[in-house]
Amino acid sequence: MTTMPNTPGRWSDPTWRDVALAWADAELDRRGLRRTSWTMPHDRPWSAVLRIETTADPLWLKANGDGTRHEAALLATLAQLDVAMTPRPYAADARFGLTLMPDGGPTVRAAHSGSTPQGVLERLLVDYAAVQRGTEQHLDAFLGVGIDDLRPSRLPDLLAEIVDETSRADGVHRLSPREAARLYALLPAYTDACRELDESGIAATLQHDDLHDNNILERGPVFIDWGDAVVSHPFGTMLATLNSAAHHHGLGPDDPSLHRLADAYTESWTDVADRATLRRQVELAIRVGPLTRALGWRRALLGSDDASWTQWGDGVHGWLLETLSPDLPLRPPLLD
Repeated sequence: MTTMPNTPGRWSDPTWRDVALAWADAELDRRGLRRTSWTMPHDRPWSAVLRIETTADPLWLKANGDGTRHEAALLATLAQLDVAMTPRPYAADARFGLTLMPDGGPTVRAAHSGSTPQGVLERLLVDYAAVQRGTEQHLDAFLGVGIDDLRPSRLPDLLAEIVDETSRADGVHRLSPREAARLYALLPAYTDACRELDESGIAATLQHDDLHDNNILERGPVFIDWGDAVVSHPFGTMLATLNSAAHHHGLGPDDPSLHRLADAYTESWTDVADRATLRRQVELAIRVGPLTRALGWRRALLGSDDASWTQWGDGVHGWLLETLSPDLPLRPPLLD
């Protein structure tokens, strides 16, 4: 492949499209298939998705941007390790972040007309927890494909680094001096919370970091869209997952339904710790978790132009400030 412009400019670049489609055509040819048409229904700075109609079933070509290019290699690794309930790409190009995948059918959210029942969500979280427990021994393989190591012991230094960086930035993701000072003041308590997570006995593993019912295919189920994945304390998952459930079901941050979801999810670790400890670990992971989301937004926008940072950069700023919020899911104690 030739050298391509940075994202998001490459998605509209004719050379990029020609090369990406030529790669897909070669993979189709290996299977005796031929492309008949294509569309691009999804186009964001961090990824683009092409729907490819073929002489058989439709396929999806996902192209990752500069900061999420590791997803192609991660999906290939998950398939090689035969990790249950994860995608099985037809082909993946790790260097250029391209993945060709079969059509897996509707997401869970779409299958339930935008409102997935509580019981379904609980069962899916049990399934996802099984995926995480099954990947505890493969951390070196995941780190080797380029995903971020965000285990609790590393988070305090990363928080100080990104606060310093964003307090000196230009644009919507800039922290004001007052905001930066509040976050710096949290560092001792933040460090203590991370130490407790690190010493909990709950092993670090693969953490999706954007898990919700629109990133799960109903058929299977299959957990998709791993571009935000990190190696971290597993319970960091609960921040995005419970936020999504609260939003789509109109729940308050301490609604009993969210506690039931968290308990269903953490059941897979009852061989490691008692229920009270697991609940405490979930609360701590949610409280320190906004940092991983802020780092994810920064990574997603790597190589993007000023217009993309203007449109999306508030994800960095906003998630950093969520560390201070009293209204995170389950209302974990504030750090002070």
